[in-house]
Amino acid sequence: MEVLMKMRIVLLLLPVCLETVICYSNGKVELACGDMTPQHDYDPTTKDPPFNITADKSQFSPEDEIKVTLSMASSGTKHYFKGFLIEARNAGNLNEIAGSFKLINPGISQLLQCDNKVNSAVSHTSSSHKTEVQVIWVAPPDSPSSVQFLLTVVGHYSEYWVKIRGPVVSRNGVVPPPQTTFGGSISAKTTASSTLSRSFTSEGCGIWKSCLRDPQGCDPQNDTACHFLSFRKDGSSVMFELSGPADGYVSFALSLDKWMGNDDVYLCIRNVDRVDIKAAFVIGRTHPEISSENILKDTAWRLSDGVIQCSFRRDIRPLSDNANRFILDQMYYLFMAHGRAENGRTHRHDRQPLISTYQTVITGPPEDLTGSRSPLLIKYHGAFMLIAWMSTVSAGVIMARYFKLDWPESNILGQKVWFQLHRLLMTLTVLLTLVGFVLPFMYRGGWSKRAGIHPYLGCVVMALTVIQPVMALFRPAPDASRRYIFNWMHFGTGTIVQIVAVVTIFLGIHQQALLLPAPWSTGFLAFIVVWFVLADLVLEVHRRGFLPIGKYFKNVKIYTEHINSDDKEEIMFVPDENDRSSMESYFKNIVLAIYLCGNLGFVTVLLWTISSV
Repeated sequence: MEVLMKMRIVLLLLPVCLETVICYSNGKVELACGDMTPQHDYDPTTKDPPFNITADKSQFSPEDEIKVTLSMASSGTKHYFKGFLIEARNAGNLNEIAGSFKLINPGISQLLQCDNKVNSAVSHTSSSHKTEVQVIWVAPPDSPSSVQFLLTVVGHYSEYWVKIRGPVVSRNGVVPPPQTTFGGSISAKTTASSTLSRSFTSEGCGIWKSCLRDPQGCDPQNDTACHFLSFRKDGSSVMFELSGPADGYVSFALSLDKWMGNDDVYLCIRNVDRVDIKAAFVIGRTHPEISSENILKDTAWRLSDGVIQCSFRRDIRPLSDNANRFILDQMYYLFMAHGRAENGRTHRHDRQPLISTYQTVITGPPEDLTGSRSPLLIKYHGAFMLIAWMSTVSAGVIMARYFKLDWPESNILGQKVWFQLHRLLMTLTVLLTLVGFVLPFMYRGGWSKRAGIHPYLGCVVMALTVIQPVMALFRPAPDASRRYIFNWMHFGTGTIVQIVAVVTIFLGIHQQALLLPAPWSTGFLAFIVVWFVLADLVLEVHRRGFLPIGKYFKNVKIYTEHINSDDKEEIMFVPDENDRSSMESYFKNIVLAIYLCGNLGFVTVLLWTISSV
């Protein structure tokens, strides 16, 4: 019943989710009826519309029908459009909707309800390519003296025309008003950008301008892999330079903390063979909302060898009282990100953003800033899991498998030495795993949907890690008849969780939030695993008698006997069993010491790598 109930809930929510995803491409744009502007995070284009808009009549009587046609201009370079919105309004008051529409081709057009008037607008049904649309306008009984058709047409996501003024039709006997060019558009003001003549340089970083770079110390002038941000105070404004390799866009943000959300964002977006420079704002972990206010000055850009570069100037204190634009004489963390863009629309960044280590005053003294792409909580997560499953658990396993017969006369708190060391190491493993398991949830604020199978395997590791000590608490006595069942379950569960944990760590070092340099970090991790397998193999072979070290390195006691024939002494070497056992224990201690030293060295290198990414 529970499964059926969940399936019903999913089926009920599915149409809502689908409607949310396709709400714009399917033409359900009633929210845009008033200003007729698509919510595309881009300003309307200033190019001449490559369309023809015609009406088959210039005069009408009440309840007459007029055919309105939107078609591509035959001489234009554009060959199709994707979306449209057609409305008829009072020519004397363009805020008043007039009349209704009928459809000619329901396959590509649909009726909308605007301003609480049924069938008062027409829009597209999909984003398919169109070359012509025809609709019928029906004059109302109380029609105004003149009506003007207004159209919004979308070529692609970043290119659209808003409120294109179509033909004016008038009631019979009414002189049509003079037609004016479209000057009432709500389109934002745009400023032409110039092109940069040469690449940015790191010269002056920390001297007369502040810089944030990845890799640290790189120079964008001669390193195409360099992600670079610089800024300097210039009078009452700040000059910014941004550069980085990217398929679609590079960006930076000013933030009050190290968490994405409520940030002042600036994007340089590649749009075919040019770069659009935009100011935006991010609310939570959402798509940036492009600002309609033009606050950037002296914008310039450059495209070369897959690198996007742009520069602009921004006033320290914005002239308008806009809470989304931060004042630049305050302290902020800096975020740098890059990613893909399609038709001018940005997608999620390809890598974890580079975040400055400390807050800095944008107008303050020049600094050569440092940053990291891995959040501190994720670094601790990686470090704890690495120590737990590459060091403490392996040492605990070796101690339990091969050192039970050592130190027979010694105890720690009434228990054998091997058992106390094994329990200590495994308890440490459980604690490190538990803390490390919680940290990503604290950072993400929930489940990560983009981490692949890594978090699922992590949950398996956490569950089995808890099961192991619980199982040990209820183990039977050593001489119990069913003790072997516990031994096999304890061994099997431990082996499985160790293998799954190793696989999870290999996947973890390639996560976006903790991306260690490849391929050598992967090689180091593999060598740690091989190092443990080799130590385990040597000790196992020795335990089974295939490597009897005592035969070659044993102490002897010397006895002499007289040989009657020549009255000479013959030396006889007789092995001492106690010394032989001691030597074999000594050999195991040497193997353990070598393993621990090597393991500590390799793990330390990886921990240093985690701290430096």
